[in-house]
Amino acid sequence: MNYKTIKIMNADNNKIIGDKIKVADTFVKRFRGLMLSQELNENEGMLIKPCNSIHMMFMRYPIDAVFLDSENKVKAVYENLKPWIGITKMHSDVTSVLELKKGRANQTGINNGNILTIEETV
Repeated sequence: MNYKTIKIMNADNNKIIGDKIKVADTFVKRFRGLMLSQELNENEGMLIKPCNSIHMMFMRYPIDAVFLDSENKVKAVYENLKPWIGITKMHSDVTSVLELKKGRANQTGINNGNILTIEETV
């Protein structure tokens, strides 16, 4: 499956969150997500849109999940969601979810209220 990739930065502290973030913006890509994939590297992740909740069924490794509104403002951060048993609540105020390697949200200082910037990569 071919994915568009993007670079995402935390505008509040200028830290690069990832420069190999895949965009899952079709039904099939959103449905597949990261299920059964290999563990992410620090510069990798997946932006799922539209999306307002996630589950960890068929996941092999824990992740961090960052919930964003239409302006890419962080509305919620879930750290260390466990494979198979992790789940988030539905968020009515978000439009996308950024899935990252476990610990990456803390490493890059992601907090509620931060604005994330998105750039397309080649």
